[in-house]
Formats: sequence, structure tokens, C-alpha cells
Amino acid sequence: MLTATYTLVAMSVEQASVRTGLQSLRQMIRAYYLHQVTLTAAQVDYATGAMQRLHGACQWRKVDKFLIPAVRRATRLADDLLLELDALSAQSGDALAVSTAFSGAIGESEQVDAFCTVLDTFCRVLLTRIEREEQELFPLARVAVPGEAWFALANQMLAHDAYLEEQRSEPALAGTTRHAARIGQEAGTRAPRARVRISTLH
Repeated sequence: MLTATYTLVAMSVEQASVRTGLQSLRQMIRAYYLHQVTLTAAQVDYATGAMQRLHGACQWRKVDKFLIPAVRRATRLADDLLLELDALSAQSGDALAVSTAFSGAIGESEQVDAFCTVLDTFCRVLLTRIEREEQELFPLARVAVPGEAWFALANQMLAHDAYLEEQRSEPALAGTTRHAARIGQEAGTRAPRARVRISTLH
């Protein structure tokens, strides 16, 4: 069961990161958006962009990609819970879709209230999902998923992390290569001038 413990702890770390993002967005909305009469286009873009990033982060969680499929294969006892989790995800997706109707500045207090309600609903339902995953899905998975499946899950997660790390490093390597090429070009353009000055001195 050590592998199960390791896997669930790794997932909990990821859960905590997403939860922090959702809570921060929700607090920002309540503190800076909710009581305003108007919102600028930059404020609207920032909030909807944060929603999209958090929605993507939720979809890429190891819980969705690896744990839930393993639970589905292992037992039918989780079917009702998984349906309810899917319903929460659908609600957050609906809220995200509604948010796209708000573009540019919002100039009426009623529209500001509506926009804030959409944002709050998005955060609330995803926070509820994460809480139910930790309180209900994780304990059920620990009992229902067989030991050999936990080894497969751990290997899948390691491969997934390695892939993400590779994707993050590729832009950095590309930037380093471009920087090196630029330095080389600059050195190539400077070198002839240096030789001219030396020949002149002689």
C-alpha cells in the first residue's frame, strides 16, 4: 500500500495547487470586482483568462487522467460518485462558456453582478469537486484499486511528469539556442572591425 499512499499524496499536492488558484480567483472577485459599478476590459480579460487556465489545469490533473479510469475499471461502487463529479465539471464548463459572452468593458452594475456570479459559480463547483475527490474518491480508491494497478498508476504519473518537464524545457532550450546564435552573429560582425583597427595601427 506504500505505492497507493505515494500516488495519492502526489495527487493531493496537485489538488492543493489547483485549490489555491481557485480560492485566489474567488477572493479577488469578492474583494475587487463584486462591488464595482463597472469593469474595464483588462479586468474582464484577466478574470476570464484565469478561469481558462484553471479549467485547463483541472482537466490535466492526475486524478482525471489516471485515478478515475483506474477506479472505473476496479469497481462499480463509485459509479454514482463519478457521475456527480462529472456533473460538477459540467457546471464549471457551463460557467466558463457563459463567461465568453462578456467581452470588453462592462459598464452596468447588473452586468458586473452577473459576471461575478459566473466566476464565483465556476470556482465554487470546482472547489466542491476537489473536496469530494479527497474526502470520498481517494478513500474508495485506496480500498478498491488492486495493488498492481497502483504500480501502473505510479509509472503513468512519472511518465506524465517527465513529458511535462520536457515540454517546459523545450522553449527554454530554444531561447538559449537563439541567444547563442545572436551572440555568434554579433561576434561575427564585430570581428572584422577589430582586424581593421589592428592593421591600421601597424
